Amino acid sequence: MQPTPDFDAGRLTRSLLRRSRQGALATLMAGTGDPYCSLVNLASHPDGSPILLISRLALHTRNILGDARVSLMLDERVDGDPLEGARIMLAGRAEEAGADQEEILRQRYLNAHPSAEAFVKFKDFSFFRIRPTGAHLVAGFGRIVDLGPEQFLTDISGAVALLEAEQGAVEHMNADHRDAINLYATRLLGAGAADWSCTGCDPDGMDLRAGTATLRLDFPERVTGPGELRKMLVRLAGQARAKE
Repeated sequence: MQPTPDFDAGRLTRSLLRRSRQGALATLMAGTGDPYCSLVNLASHPDGSPILLISRLALHTRNILGDARVSLMLDERVDGDPLEGARIMLAGRAEEAGADQEEILRQRYLNAHPSAEAFVKFKDFSFFRIRPTGAHLVAGFGRIVDLGPEQFLTDISGAVALLEAEQGAVEHMNADHRDAINLYATRLLGAGAADWSCTGCDPDGMDLRAGTATLRLDFPERVTGPGELRKMLVRLAGQARAKE
């Protein structure tokens, strides 16, 4: 069956990538090529590709260093039958972060997993980024779609100013505009009241967290700089307040 016209496979896949904090990582055993699967924590790069912080002592890391091909299973973790929720199998190659990428991966990962601060300092831990080659989305009957990276990754071209200002914006929002963040979560996204915080901003939207719960706030238009981001957040806060 073909998906219905109102089904946006790319948007759902992007949302799962942004909201997921754990996933099942499949690697190939060094020497034999046998499949090996493990549970990992993850965050997302500004373009949506997954970020891992893994130890060289772990078997999956040794597998990656021998063969970079991986797959990652992510799901919505819905109540009841887990097969009723949307899930994706992401295929790609895991690359260890170079010096030019490590800082942004570190910031984004720690925003998503603050408790990992201690592990970052361990010499055997390194950041890896999965460069997707494709995704297989299963979102219900008649909603099974294969997607190329260009269909679900965020275009970050021309957004250098935004990426450079991101961490400052995240810290500012969490320190001075927690009320607005909670309005985004409760009135724009329909979430329950909680201590919502911002964990990241990119050209397409903002990521929110309260405890283990995560949300994705999509922007109605793409933003590429800190000035545009501020205007967008003020605009969305106004829309949220208008829903009283």
